[in-house]
Amino acid sequence: MPLVKVEIIKGKSEAHKKAILDGVHEALVQAIKIPDYDRFQRLYELDKANFEYPETKTDNVTLIEITMFKGRTLESKKALYKTITDNLAQNPGIDGNDITIVLHEPPLENWGVKGGKPANEVDLGFKITV
Repeated sequence: MPLVKVEIIKGKSEAHKKAILDGVHEALVQAIKIPDYDRFQRLYELDKANFEYPETKTDNVTLIEITMFKGRTLESKKALYKTITDNLAQNPGIDGNDITIVLHEPPLENWGVKGGKPANEVDLGFKITV
C-alpha cells in the first residue's frame, strides 16, 4: 500500500503528468511486487517561484516520495529507483538527473488500515519481504 507523492513545476501537459504517475506505479508493481490495484498517488504542481532546486536540474525536476511498508530489501529498492527513472526517461522523457526519489518506511504499527487496525495485526493479502 505505497503512498506516492510527486512534485513538479506547474505547466506540464495532462499526458506528461499521467505518464509520471503510470511510470511510478508500473515500477512499484514490477520492483516491489505490489498488487496492480494498489494505487494511491498524488501529484502536486508548484509555481516555479515556490520550487527551488539546484542549477544542475532543469524545469523537468521531479521529486518522488514513496511511503511504504517496511520490509523490502536493498536490492528491491535499487530496482525500484532504476525502474522509475527508466520508465520516466522513456515516457514522458525526464532525464534521470532531474529525478529524486525518497522512500519513507514507517513501522507497520504506524499504519491504520482495514477499519482502523494497525497493519501489523491484519492479513495484508501480499508479502512485504521482496
